[in-house]
Amino acid sequence: MKKNVLIIGAGGVAQVVAHKCAQHNDVLGDIHIASRTVEKCRDIVASVLEKKSLRKPGVIEAHKLDALDIEATKALIGRTRAQIVINVGSSFVNMSVLEACIATGAAYIDTAIHEEPDKICETPPWYGNYEWKRRERCEKAGVTAILGAGFDPGVVNAYAALAVEEYFDTVESIDIIDINAGSHGKYFATNFDPEINFREFTGRVYSWQDGQWQTNQMFEIPRTWDLPVVGESKTYMTGHDEIHSLSRNLDVPNIRFWMGFGDHYVNVFTVLKTLGLLSEQPITTAEGLEVVPLKVVKAVLPDPSSLAPEYKGKTCIGDLVKGKKDGEDREVFIYNVADHEEAYAEVGSQGISYTAGVPPVAAAMLIARGVWDVHRMVNVEELPPQPFLGLLNEMGLPTCIRDEKGIERPLSFEGWHTAQTGEKRARG
Repeated sequence: MKKNVLIIGAGGVAQVVAHKCAQHNDVLGDIHIASRTVEKCRDIVASVLEKKSLRKPGVIEAHKLDALDIEATKALIGRTRAQIVINVGSSFVNMSVLEACIATGAAYIDTAIHEEPDKICETPPWYGNYEWKRRERCEKAGVTAILGAGFDPGVVNAYAALAVEEYFDTVESIDIIDINAGSHGKYFATNFDPEINFREFTGRVYSWQDGQWQTNQMFEIPRTWDLPVVGESKTYMTGHDEIHSLSRNLDVPNIRFWMGFGDHYVNVFTVLKTLGLLSEQPITTAEGLEVVPLKVVKAVLPDPSSLAPEYKGKTCIGDLVKGKKDGEDREVFIYNVADHEEAYAEVGSQGISYTAGVPPVAAAMLIARGVWDVHRMVNVEELPPQPFLGLLNEMGLPTCIRDEKGIERPLSFEGWHTAQTGEKRARG
């Protein structure tokens, strides 16, 4: 049965979501895109039509919406008869959109944790501050709410669940590694909304080590990894969403997140932060104007969606998992490699947006097919990973694995079309 989709947001990730929904509108039905800036929604509709992404003739429409307005969101869900809402707007609107879904019965999918504009790096686990407080209400209403269904969080959560289920008897550590080895040709830019991007890195770095939360500063702990395709890559231990659910849902004592940064990015970031330009607190200028420094920086930086045409290179994102199998030490790296130019050619967005935008569409298709329509709130690792990763293999984000011997190979997921409870096995 086809299920209509409402996409909230109109940035680079939303563009990917719209194209992928269109490519699978035989499963997802009518497609609606909503944002405060309706012109951006119309541009996405035009892009979908220009690239002839619709698999079958169907509806794709743009709407104006302030997603913080719960009543307006409820009304739009009703008018569009949307049964699935894919929220790829600002993380500030997450709880408003979720409330509208609980009230209307629509399934909810997001790709990042909720944030409040005046708070940064709240007490862990972050999901406990907002999302998980609504678990009982979701279950009572029979609403499927899948949290963090992008790539990281999202696919990396599925990789972790797959590793625990398929490859290990016990897991000692999961190191999630995110490398963007591409270049956009700008002096300085962020791949996502600069305001959200910088907020990730200005607070405390929380990691899960020895079964408890550990705190560090950003750029305090570096590590270099030798990864498939992208080679040696310098990273820093960073706080990130998925640690805050994996630490609760998997019995793993050490879970860390590492993101790649070049020296240039670190230098510019450090200068901006030292000068106070990354502060989210208002200040008053000598002329009496009240401004928020972080919003000023956002205004002068390139729009992330404008980076796509010139972006070149690849990404490599995956989970390095260590533990024991049959009494022996074991190590695997489960990962994906994406290409910026290929992403742009297909959907008009760069590779970072592509990796974030394809997975929520796969999740929506699994809800429509009943495989992931669980009528409660879950994080991705609580769901069977095989049908999700199998579908992503077909949608442009194939999964590969490198074992402790350094042998790399793609993973297939036979039988994922009919897998209902995750009993189908991954096959190398």
